[in-house]
Amino acid sequence: MEAFLKRFFPDVYGKMRGDTEISNYCKFDSQLLTVFTSSLYVAGLVSTLVASSVSSRFGRRTSMLVGGAVFVAGSAIAGALNSIPLYLSEMAPPQYRGAFSNAFELCISLGILIANLVNYGVQRIEGGWGWRISLSLAAVPASFLAFGALFLPETPSNVLQCSADHNQAKVLLQRLRGTSNVQKELDDLISASAVSRTIRHPFRNITKRKYRPQLVMAILIPFFNQITGINVINFYAPVMFRTIGLKESTSLMSTVVTRIFATTSNVIAIVAVDRLGRRVLFIVGGIQMIISQFTIGVILAKQLKDHGGMERDYAYLVLTFMCIFVTGFGWSWGPLTYLVPTEISPLEIRSAGQSIVVAVMFMVTFVIGQTFLAMLCHLKYGTFLLFGGWVCVMTVFVYFLLPETKKIPMEQMEQVWRRHWFWKRVVGEEGVEVRTVEAANLSNPNTNPNPN
Repeated sequence: MEAFLKRFFPDVYGKMRGDTEISNYCKFDSQLLTVFTSSLYVAGLVSTLVASSVSSRFGRRTSMLVGGAVFVAGSAIAGALNSIPLYLSEMAPPQYRGAFSNAFELCISLGILIANLVNYGVQRIEGGWGWRISLSLAAVPASFLAFGALFLPETPSNVLQCSADHNQAKVLLQRLRGTSNVQKELDDLISASAVSRTIRHPFRNITKRKYRPQLVMAILIPFFNQITGINVINFYAPVMFRTIGLKESTSLMSTVVTRIFATTSNVIAIVAVDRLGRRVLFIVGGIQMIISQFTIGVILAKQLKDHGGMERDYAYLVLTFMCIFVTGFGWSWGPLTYLVPTEISPLEIRSAGQSIVVAVMFMVTFVIGQTFLAMLCHLKYGTFLLFGGWVCVMTVFVYFLLPETKKIPMEQMEQVWRRHWFWKRVVGEEGVEVRTVEAANLSNPNTNPNPN
């Protein structure tokens, strides 16, 4: 909003209003503005490792409750991103796990859409109250998160991990599945939770060779998620639309339009993820984003110079391809970044793995948020070609190195890696041998657990 820029970032406001002769690509280049945008993720990055311990020791429900209560401090984002995907994956039946987890991304998208609508609605309020209302309303979803967590049951996996109460876990599982025939699933959960209780140092444990695929995915999937440039759209969409010549009101409405497309694609992902599978959505969405990023880069190279405006038809063409881009992201890398790392990790490293996912995501988000405006100023249209190149890399990575995981129970996910053409060479027979020993130990209550 112009009133916000004028109050806190007068230099940027002056450039935007044409008070100085400066390149179209550099009008919003301000380190202070980027620090304001990305600083929230620093607090989240620090707190995400703490969130892992809270989630493992006190439960997913407690982590969500604490996260909502301290939302304004920034660390709640880490707590929520750590615990909610775990909670949904552990609660859902295997055949619907993808849909349940993708609903998380849908809710994030709806939240961003509502925020964009609020910004559009309050922009005309006089006296600088528009941006004050916009910022203060962020407390509303935090209150819902904290209040709603009070009424949530704990997951069966976490009940077994924290208290080893088999009866409570069985009753809860029967309630969730709507049937009394849950013994096989309960036995798998008991076995997995018993193994997890022998692990005292999950972050050290996740570096072992048998967990190498999970560690690689926990690092690269969130890294690739952010290197698509999606948070460039989330953070700076109004800035980009102003750069290509749209007015403030039109720019804010354009962000609403792109978010409507993103939210719609999240709904499609919920329906498709357990039918088509994770790999299909990753690859199709990746191809869609590649085409969009390269096309936007070419249009900007041809039509937007350092000075002067862009024809309105081309500006709306850029908006169209941004909508195509966010749609591709919304049914692929958006929801699957939270789903896949959670569902591929055994219980003993699940919280640690999710903490790594969130930490990497926050770190890369901070870097992208901090550098994008400078990149846009120096690389100009090449910024979008750079993002498009990264999407090519990650799509190839998925094609060759990510196995399909749809409808596979989380406790049986290790078999997927032992059958994969590449990862079976990394995991070897170690994973099979250790699991066999652990299962034997579990059947003998007098066996001392492995302290490592």
